[in-house]
Amino acid sequence: MSKNRQKSLEKNLDEKADSGESEKRPDGSASEQEKLLAGYPGAALLVAADGSVLHSNAKAAGLEALIEHDAAPEIKNLIEEARSQGSVAAGSVSLNSAKGVIVLEITVIPGLGKTDEMVVMARDMTMERNLRTALVESRQRYKDLVEVSSDFSWEVNPEGEFVFVSPRGALGFQAEELINRKAGDFVISPEKFSPLPFVSERPLDKVEIWMNHKDGSTACVILSCVPLMAEEDGKQLWKGTRGVCRNVTEERENESALTRVRRREQRLNYIVGAIGDEVEPDNMINVAATATVRALGVAGCRIYRRGEENTFMSAAEHGNTEGLDELDAKLATLDSSDQVVEITVGKWRVLATATNYRQRVNGALSIWKAASGDGWKDDHRLLIGDIANQLGIANEQISNHERIVALSRTDGMTGLLNRRAFYEEEIPRRVKRLEHSRQKAALFYVDMDNFKLVNDIQGHQAGDDALLFLRDMLMEMSRPGDVIARLGGDEFALWLDGISEKVSEDRAARLIEASRKMRQFSGDDDHPLGISVGVAMFDPENGESIGDLMARADAAMYEVKNKGKGGYHMAPPGSPNRASKDNKTAKEKTP
Repeated sequence: MSKNRQKSLEKNLDEKADSGESEKRPDGSASEQEKLLAGYPGAALLVAADGSVLHSNAKAAGLEALIEHDAAPEIKNLIEEARSQGSVAAGSVSLNSAKGVIVLEITVIPGLGKTDEMVVMARDMTMERNLRTALVESRQRYKDLVEVSSDFSWEVNPEGEFVFVSPRGALGFQAEELINRKAGDFVISPEKFSPLPFVSERPLDKVEIWMNHKDGSTACVILSCVPLMAEEDGKQLWKGTRGVCRNVTEERENESALTRVRRREQRLNYIVGAIGDEVEPDNMINVAATATVRALGVAGCRIYRRGEENTFMSAAEHGNTEGLDELDAKLATLDSSDQVVEITVGKWRVLATATNYRQRVNGALSIWKAASGDGWKDDHRLLIGDIANQLGIANEQISNHERIVALSRTDGMTGLLNRRAFYEEEIPRRVKRLEHSRQKAALFYVDMDNFKLVNDIQGHQAGDDALLFLRDMLMEMSRPGDVIARLGGDEFALWLDGISEKVSEDRAARLIEASRKMRQFSGDDDHPLGISVGVAMFDPENGESIGDLMARADAAMYEVKNKGKGGYHMAPPGSPNRASKDNKTAKEKTP
């Protein structure tokens, strides 16, 4: 059929369908047949065996046009099928019209009237088909949205048993594994809910519950539900509940992990802040130990520093340390490759790790709690590592501070205390201690004789060797608790605690005797290198000031210089005024 004829037919079909016109047949029995066809609510017509239309009702104009113009071959095929098989034939026909696709349901019934005549009935199924399609699409859309927005949907009966679970199953179970099982059996601590969401008789939205997973783990789900109600004897009775659940376990775990990270940061910031607020470097480790115990809620903490012999030395501790005598030995093998070690010492469960600075172990950190309690958590292991990193920096800062202090207190060449450290730190501290113990002490002033000629004639290297020789000699003549200082140039001082005047004089005589070996460094034979020693005794009973004591020792030393050098002189225990006067007189006579 040509396109123009098709369009003409579609227009004719629409017009006839709208007008309801039907051609009159000249057959004598038309009135009786028309009555029969008119009783059918849709389009109906009577056709002969060859398919020609004999009679039609008022609504069959469009159907008649289809048959006459052979626009719907399917209809003629149904007519032929009914005629040849002598039984009802039915089928559907889709037609294009100006109003869209029209769907007709065609039924052909043979054997009415004359045996070769058949009734053709048509029912417009367009609206019903469209509604059915729309309904199917809507149901599929709703199903898809439910499945996307939830992990599983469910329904329980009045006994609280699952009667439906979405095909994908839930909580690691297949759907069939959950059917007829009580929903409450999967809820953790169901007694905390009133009512239990799965059997709620009122709508609930976004209720968070924890449930048991098939693999033994727990799952957090967000539940929303509506009750199923039915009216019986005028009353609304609860018949079950249906709803959806969304698994938010991963989200909750992520939130929990983030919370733990923030809590660790807060604790670490507290410890770092406490260390940073401490002005005195020597006290930083003590503050860190105290802050660690408080921040981590442990029984105790001990912080170590690594000494020159690579051994750990306890630098600070806080908390209960009872029964931890073996801890230091157990940590001796810690090195930078160790992460965090857990050991048991007596009644304590200990967590320890090394502190590092630039890949070098410079100490260790240990915390402990009762072994009878719970084990260490991951947060503790992470925190002790973070704290150790900060302590590694703190240990290095303290070491640097100690090196700076040592440099500021010691003489660069000899390694002895310098003038400032000797006068301002050591002597005042020792005098105060002696005032408490009421013991005596001796202050030696030692000055090298003819030292300038050594440098001028032998050179500065010989001068340095002579200074180091005198240092070694003073160290050999002193005890472990004595103090030796280089006051500058060729001047030295020696402080001896708890010594009598007689012993001091013997020590001075031995020094002079030993100093004869220094002549090997002399500038020339006429000016031998030696020492002059002035000794002043300190007696706390006299109430003498440190300045007066030093003046007496200095005056005694100059007394030797004035008498020809190379000897010692014991300063008289006179008054401070007398010592000052002697000091002035001695200096005036110095060549």
